Amino acid sequence: MSITPRIDFTSALSGLFDLRGKTAYVPGGYGGIGEAIAWALALAGARVAVSGRDEGKAQAVAAALRAAGHDALGLAMDAHSVPHIQESVDAVARHFGGLDILVNCVGMQREQALLEVTEEVYDEVLQVNLKAAMFLAQAAAKKQIEGGRGGAQVHLLSVRAQLGLRGRGYSAYCSSKGGLVMMIRQHASELAVHGITVNGIAPTVVQTDMARHWLENPDTRKQVLDRIPLGRVADPQDVAGAAVFFAAPAAAFVTGQVLYLDGGITASQ
Repeated sequence: MSITPRIDFTSALSGLFDLRGKTAYVPGGYGGIGEAIAWALALAGARVAVSGRDEGKAQAVAAALRAAGHDALGLAMDAHSVPHIQESVDAVARHFGGLDILVNCVGMQREQALLEVTEEVYDEVLQVNLKAAMFLAQAAAKKQIEGGRGGAQVHLLSVRAQLGLRGRGYSAYCSSKGGLVMMIRQHASELAVHGITVNGIAPTVVQTDMARHWLENPDTRKQVLDRIPLGRVADPQDVAGAAVFFAAPAAAFVTGQVLYLDGGITASQ
């Protein structure tokens, strides 16, 4: 006799990417990647909160989502302040009556060659990329556990979590993203008992304003494209699709993982 469970494929599989009834919080949700993720989550049915240091930009994204018929909130969140991080999570949960999904899109880079790295810059990059992720995850986990419905946490990383970069000053950035990989694994291990998954998305260069200095210079653009087997940089929608996957029932048995969304770089270098 088969031990394979009987599945009603129509009902089970049709809801793999259905986020209706879920609340998602997207810190950093007005950047090129974050805004695409916020829209993708909303289109999958989620209520979406967007935040960042510039409250006006966060509210503008939320207003555009509401104008398209989605339930959305925009608010301020300063990743340099742990109390402000915690207050933002509280505000989202209070507004929507709970929190199911965190997609952390907060991040920064301050390029300095190894011999020129200053303590001030190093500390700020780790504060925004790693420490803020820690306390966003903690505050979100408390709300998810209180809700008793499990949930998902997703952090934006970079291929620099695994690969160094010759000829550029990436000490702080690589340190922060590499540390975030291990934080994801640890948080996945601790939160699994609560039905909360924790994963990461690690893109290569994505076509956004943050990558303008790479893509508008013909020499650096060629260097970037020559490294990528698929022959193009990522588009924000490439990252948004991965975020919806990790947030959705389709990834219910995936935790502690990092998806290198890199056009094949880490497979070939």
